[in-house]
Amino acid sequence: MPDLGVSRRKRLIIKFKLNFMKGGFQRMTKAELIGFMANEAGITKAAGALALDAYVTAVTKELKKSGKLGLVGFGTFSVVKRKAREGRNPQTGKAIKIPAKKVVKFKAGKALSDKVK
Repeated sequence: MPDLGVSRRKRLIIKFKLNFMKGGFQRMTKAELIGFMANEAGITKAAGALALDAYVTAVTKELKKSGKLGLVGFGTFSVVKRKAREGRNPQTGKAIKIPAKKVVKFKAGKALSDKVK
């Protein structure tokens, strides 16, 4: 997007809105998220990358330790157990056993849900 005297933050917001309105919304990349965080907080991209890595590490450690992490106004991460089940190989149609495993679940908080609507 050419620079027409618009700040980098506004260009990122415009890019986000244009992608969303096209219906073919593309996910924000990690680099774009770091750039957005850095601009919002008024820090460097390197500091933004460290902050994001620290956040991911903290969430991971807490989920391994207690299985649940709630951020008021944002949402709740939790670990749930999936039972072993039987599935089908789509190429052959043959029945296969899918083992039990733990997966991470996220439930959006009310404040986040209201902002997205």
